[in-house]
Amino acid sequence: MRLSRIAAAIPFAALTAFAIAAAPARATQPPPQPKPGPEHAILKMDEGTWDAIIEVVPGPGATPVTTKGVEVNTIGCGGLCLISDFKGEAMPGVPFHGHGVAAWDPGKKKYVGSWTDSLSQGIAVGESTWDPASKKMTGWMEGRDATGNLMKSRTVSETPQEGKRVMTMYAPGPDGKEMQMMRITYARRK
Repeated sequence: MRLSRIAAAIPFAALTAFAIAAAPARATQPPPQPKPGPEHAILKMDEGTWDAIIEVVPGPGATPVTTKGVEVNTIGCGGLCLISDFKGEAMPGVPFHGHGVAAWDPGKKKYVGSWTDSLSQGIAVGESTWDPASKKMTGWMEGRDATGNLMKSRTVSETPQEGKRVMTMYAPGPDGKEMQMMRITYARRK
């Protein structure tokens, strides 16, 4: 019985030794660097400093509350992601700071992103698709709101012309039906 265990272990030991011997050769070869492609050009469209007018709808039928902000977007990770930093007011006199990262996921064939800000708890994640014909990015984001409740929103970001962008966010209202919660109108600084 003991001899059969040793005999059975010999092929495993030989295979392990071969794998260990081959590992240094593989370790010296770095994986190929991903290169930005046409999907990353969509992210690059948002690069720069943008002045923002924020309209928050506090409830169904309510008049939107308007404030201002500034979004600074940089291309990072060798051209593979968009890093966003937003500062402004959520409501008059209420400071707001948000930070996000967006990238193209070639496996999902979608844009993926994360977002955190001073009015939410944790990190929200989402996915979007780009429609070149309408120049619209449409998607969803899910994360915890200021009260800690999980909220899923739908977003539509339109680029009606060069240097202009409008992002509209929809989420369930008090009655559970989708309603517009916020609209941000952006103008690129010259």
